[in-house]
Amino acid sequence: MFFGGEWSIKSLIDKLCKQKTLETDEYLYILDNFDDNTLEYCSGIARNIAKSHFGNGIYIRGLIEISSYCKNNCLYCGLRRSNNCALRYRLNKEEILMSCQEGYALGFRTFVLQGGEDAYYTDEIMCDIVSTIRQKYPDCAITLSIGERSRQSYQKLYESGADRFLLRHETADTHHYSLIHPKELTLENRLECLNNLKEIGFQTGCGFMVGSPFQENYHLAKDLCFINSFKPQMVGIGPFLPHKDTPFKDKQKGDLKLTLLLVCLVRIANETVLLPATTALATLHPKGREYGIFCGANVVMPNLSPLQVRKKYMLYDGKVSSGNESAQQISNLENQLNAIGYKIQYGRGDYFALPDIK
Repeated sequence: MFFGGEWSIKSLIDKLCKQKTLETDEYLYILDNFDDNTLEYCSGIARNIAKSHFGNGIYIRGLIEISSYCKNNCLYCGLRRSNNCALRYRLNKEEILMSCQEGYALGFRTFVLQGGEDAYYTDEIMCDIVSTIRQKYPDCAITLSIGERSRQSYQKLYESGADRFLLRHETADTHHYSLIHPKELTLENRLECLNNLKEIGFQTGCGFMVGSPFQENYHLAKDLCFINSFKPQMVGIGPFLPHKDTPFKDKQKGDLKLTLLLVCLVRIANETVLLPATTALATLHPKGREYGIFCGANVVMPNLSPLQVRKKYMLYDGKVSSGNESAQQISNLENQLNAIGYKIQYGRGDYFALPDIK
């Protein structure tokens, strides 16, 4: 499979290295026919690309999960509105600032405020939180991951001092999007939000689940093409993991090797993109974070949320929220990275684009 067939997988990967994009059917061929040799070949390329730009440094982000309330009813998410078993909480401004204070002392220079789409966090409240963090920690980056909002809201948040915004597109196929989301949510609106964020000036992140229900390799090929055309500054890729209190509770988990291959392909096509080894990867496999780094990931996001709420923010079953996923265990994380030849890179870790070569 690696060298034969209508195309050679190796030739397609080499083409991706040179052109930084492939056609949908070319990506599909790789996804349909890859094997362990393919993954080994891709991971070597992706790892070398990451090292050429970032050395052996891995950026750390302090994740603060601000709310487990969500107005949406996405079929895959444990925080969905109709999950009456979910443990709900929201952090107030003081609690968020305390998490930032603790993170700053530990060396974090990026704070990621993530939560469900919670109506409590109006523009007034959210902008006040962002502007206060900006005033207290002017040398830090502020990343938001709080879902779909109006362009005007995004503009206010940007002007308040937010630098980055993560909004995973989840799938670039309209029909597939409709199968995993309630009817009031549309891919069209999600993409409009992403375009608004980028036009306003945010370092913008998109991303998708691997192995989500009804997903086919064709959908993943479309995801890769979308990323190549949208040119985000950040990409989050993780396996689908079911939650016991959702309609997809009995669906199969995403595949580890397929997820890792997709991380590789994103790194090869987008050389300087900020690419996390996600918590979902670490949840799927004990070595998931290390595998992600070996496939070109250059970001990890330890948890800065208050200890008493971490187990309440359950997007999926079994989510790791302590141990090396906890920011307080930063020395353990450092040792873990050192053991595989990497080190924590303290600092904001902003995206940088490669110069166009005519």
